[in-house]
Amino acid sequence: MKKIEIIWRELLSQAIEKGNFNFVQKDLANKFDFSTSTIFQALKTPRKMGAVRVQGRFFSIEDAEKILYHWASVRDLEGEIVFSGHVDLPVFEIEGAMPAEVVFGGYSAARLILEPQTPPADYDKVFVYTKNPEAVKKRFNLDRGRANLFILKADDFLTGYGGKTTLAQTFVDIWNMNDWYAKEFTEALKAKIDGLLP
Repeated sequence: MKKIEIIWRELLSQAIEKGNFNFVQKDLANKFDFSTSTIFQALKTPRKMGAVRVQGRFFSIEDAEKILYHWASVRDLEGEIVFSGHVDLPVFEIEGAMPAEVVFGGYSAARLILEPQTPPADYDKVFVYTKNPEAVKKRFNLDRGRANLFILKADDFLTGYGGKTTLAQTFVDIWNMNDWYAKEFTEALKAKIDGLLP
C-alpha cells in the first residue's frame, strides 16, 4: 500500500470509527515515521476537493465521504495480491483455519464489521493480509480450480487496527472487486459508515 493510502486509512479510521476530525500534520508524520512532505502529498487531492481544510500545521476533515470515494477510485487491490489459489473447503472453514496473525480483509472483514447483522449476501472468497504468506498456504491443501483464497501483502501498520481491515479499507477493497455480490457488501458498509458519520 502506498504511503498516502496509509494516511488516508488513518484519517478515515479516526473520523468514521472514533469521531476525530482534527489532526496535526507533524503528529501524523511522527506516528508513521513519514516525512511531513508525505503528509502534505496525502492531503493534496483531498484539499483540492474540499474534503480537507488546512490551517497552518493543523487540518480538519470536512468531508470524509469524498476521501473514501477518492481512495476507492485509485486503489490497486490486484497489485497487492501475492497469492491466489483454490481450497476445497467452505469459506467459514477456510477462515477458521487461518493463523492468528492474519488480518481479514474483503468479505470476511465485512461480515465481522456488520455483526450481529447477517451479511448482505453469501460469499465464496476469502481475502487475508499477512507478512507471512507461506504460513497461510501450509494450512491448506491447495487444489486446481477457481481461486477462492487470496493472500495480500500487509503493510507495516495494518495490524495496529486489529484482526480485520478498517471499515473504510474494507469498503475500498470490496469496491475494487468484481464479484456479483460486491455491490451488496459495499452498500451495507456504506450504510454503516453513514450511521457513524455526523
